[in-house]
Amino acid sequence: MSNMTLDELCVNTIRTLAIDGVQKANSGHPGMPMGMADAAYVLWTQFLRHNPKNPDWFNRDRFILSAGHGSMLLYSLLHLTGYDLPLDQLKQFRQWNSLTPGHPEHGLTPGVETTTGPLGQGFANGVGMAIAEAFMAATFNRKGHQIVDHYIYAIVSDGDLMEGISHEAASMAGHMKLGKIIYLYDDNHISIDGSTDLAFTEDRMKRFEAYHWHTQQIDGHDRAAVAEAIKAAQAVTDKPSIIACRTTIGFGSPHKANTGEVHGSPLGEEEVKLTKAVYGWDFEETFYIPAEALAHFRKAVDTGSEWEAEWKKALQAYEGALPQEAQTFREAMSGELPEGWDDDLPVFPADAKGMATRAASGKTLNAIVSALPTLIGGSADLAPSNNTMLKGYDAFDSSHNAGRNFHFGVREHAMVGVLNGMALHGGVIPYGGTFLIFSDYCRPSIRLAALSHIPITLIFTHDSIGLGEDGPTHQPVEHLAALRAMPNLTIIRPADANETAQAWKVALEKRDGPVALILTRQNLPVYDRSRMGDAANLSKGAYVLLDTDRIYPDVLLIATGSEVQFAVEAHAKLAEQGIGAHVISMPSWELFEEQPDEYKEFVLPSSVKARVAIEAGVSMGWQKYVGPQGTIIGLDRFGASAPYKEIYEHLGFTTDNVVLRALETIDKSKK
Repeated sequence: MSNMTLDELCVNTIRTLAIDGVQKANSGHPGMPMGMADAAYVLWTQFLRHNPKNPDWFNRDRFILSAGHGSMLLYSLLHLTGYDLPLDQLKQFRQWNSLTPGHPEHGLTPGVETTTGPLGQGFANGVGMAIAEAFMAATFNRKGHQIVDHYIYAIVSDGDLMEGISHEAASMAGHMKLGKIIYLYDDNHISIDGSTDLAFTEDRMKRFEAYHWHTQQIDGHDRAAVAEAIKAAQAVTDKPSIIACRTTIGFGSPHKANTGEVHGSPLGEEEVKLTKAVYGWDFEETFYIPAEALAHFRKAVDTGSEWEAEWKKALQAYEGALPQEAQTFREAMSGELPEGWDDDLPVFPADAKGMATRAASGKTLNAIVSALPTLIGGSADLAPSNNTMLKGYDAFDSSHNAGRNFHFGVREHAMVGVLNGMALHGGVIPYGGTFLIFSDYCRPSIRLAALSHIPITLIFTHDSIGLGEDGPTHQPVEHLAALRAMPNLTIIRPADANETAQAWKVALEKRDGPVALILTRQNLPVYDRSRMGDAANLSKGAYVLLDTDRIYPDVLLIATGSEVQFAVEAHAKLAEQGIGAHVISMPSWELFEEQPDEYKEFVLPSSVKARVAIEAGVSMGWQKYVGPQGTIIGLDRFGASAPYKEIYEHLGFTTDNVVLRALETIDKSKK
């Protein structure tokens, strides 16, 4: 140990903490931390600007461990540099209720910027963070006042580079010339199956050159080379950078280094001893941290406090020179919506011809955009169809980072991964749109948004067989059920233009998870709210849109979105036969389930057994609301290619069929 330099001592401390954590848990991935310890040490001690005592300092550099399976690398660095992550938590790696789960989780562990593990996600999140940084800098910085200026660093793996989302995100980042991105690529040539040559043989750096990235290739164990490469990357301001660090997975392990075995399994007690001997680690205690190493790492505490203090001083100068901009900046940083932001939320007049809810969404966006100066978003190459364009505002591009319209291209998966990164960065209010059918392409990123409580708004238009002639390949059938199955995702399918405006209010005020707006291509009637329920009741998930003069109705007609119109029309026809119906608009199961039991009973009285649910999607899940004696008018098959009104007619989505099924259900409930 006496011959070991301080740098070697520090790097081996990282390695041995990772080894011990995985060994104690008898589960995990020791190989990547062992291989990338040199590069991570250089980045965290020489370049990363952060404050361990305030992990949320706004102008910090962001660090993403996209290779989230190597989480013990990140946990070791967080503990060593002084974050609120005690050593006991490293000893509880992968255990119940610990702050050190198998893959990093944002919101659980201080200093973890994003939830990673599904490969490629962190890569895309970093692109979103860089977009947010560039937008904030272009929007708020002024000459002599650089209050937004930081880098997005990440460690990415072979697996990240294989996954399709990283290709989409890398293409986007290169096109946008996001020069604040610096990714360290753990180029160790090993995956779980063995050598990456089994499946991954292209020239990765040439691929990134084609994406317009700045590329370098170095020995990842040469700490001086790592430092020089990061400096060179910082000097390139018009391209994102990737540094291929050639490393040995499981570095130092006599029998498991450079094998797939060390990727996802503990070394084993005997191999741990042999490996520590290779490091010259003659301490018998597990989770041992030499005092000299800890003192060196903990310099980050004082340095980080100084960096934040300097920034606060700069922010005070900014406030003195530009008070209005400073107020807007502080509001943006807080994540709170400005007071009165919804004053211009549109109210649409009753109109039998009506409008598509996608059109109402676009009108709502453009009514509120001026009150929300950091609202930014766009579409996956479907802006005219999704109605996502902010009129009168420029596009965000490589020469104009203050633009608020974003062109994601045909990259649905990366779009949502990028939105997640933008929201996690903070300071912006991101949204993105595509057709509901393509939510399948977005699903992994939506799931992580829900898991991580990330506030993004998703605009999914062309929501049913109502889109018509494009046919079953483009007509979502099972997608509402699939999205509803996801915890902490709020789905809202509004019935008319005014419900759509209220849906945007709910979406933007929700700060603990994503919201998906499910919108029509076809026109829907705009209801006369002077004789129907208030559209603001959308916030409760379900409400009585039309009632009857009876204490209890004979039947409940429960519908969402475009099918509410059939329930409304059936209400009148049933009344002609002396049948009293309540029409329940139920735009959001999730919001309804949050309501008190008393309200649920008011909307869906348990004494009324005759219930009919109407929705142009699979019937799965509706049984909960109609009960054993109820009826579901759903679509447990794929759609068809034809004008949408013909499709609705053939598949039973008509007023007459709703009336017929209601009468049948009433009779059945009496038996």
